[in-house]
Amino acid sequence: MIRLMIVDDDPMVRTGLRLIFGGDPDLEIVGEAGDGRQAMALIRDVRPDVVVMDIRMPIQDGLATTESLMAEPDPPRVLVLTTFDADDMVLRALRLGACGFLLKDTPPPKMIEAVRAAAKGEPVLSPSVMHQVIDAATGRHEPDRPEARRELARLTEREREVAVEVARGSSNAEIAERLYMSVATVKANITRIFAKLGTDNRVRVAMKVRDAGLL
Repeated sequence: MIRLMIVDDDPMVRTGLRLIFGGDPDLEIVGEAGDGRQAMALIRDVRPDVVVMDIRMPIQDGLATTESLMAEPDPPRVLVLTTFDADDMVLRALRLGACGFLLKDTPPPKMIEAVRAAAKGEPVLSPSVMHQVIDAATGRHEPDRPEARRELARLTEREREVAVEVARGSSNAEIAERLYMSVATVKANITRIFAKLGTDNRVRVAMKVRDAGLL
């Protein structure tokens, strides 16, 4: 059972999310809050696994709340809730420790899938946000294409296919579907990719794929 908390200043949004998540047998909604300050007090009591967090809220917004949460021991996973995936505040939330984001118009099955992925420690990023994160991390540097290609040459053909999907912002479930693999096999491939590239970060894998010119 995944313990879930909803934080949004709009009661209608909270109601909609409660209807979406409350109907799933694997999710238990353990609390709701209308602003970040209220959320912080409640989170310490109910100890959720995942918090769906609106960014724009009165009293204390989602950015300040995410930052405060990440300073807590054993913080929950935070999925920021936004209207536009190109919102610069989403990038700021990711830098502060959020594991991904949900668009408010995301289809209900995808929302549930995102919460499950977050609970497992998987990042939840759309392709557009993945590219923004890469750009923000790399700045204006000129890619060392030969070096990136040498590094990716350490991977098997299948591992390179998985790495490209990671760079596109695909979740493990999406990679499994597109490449006709089980989710467990995808995870095994990603573990090997991390080991061969000397990282434990999907964004850095994506950066190497982009620098190699494979996107």
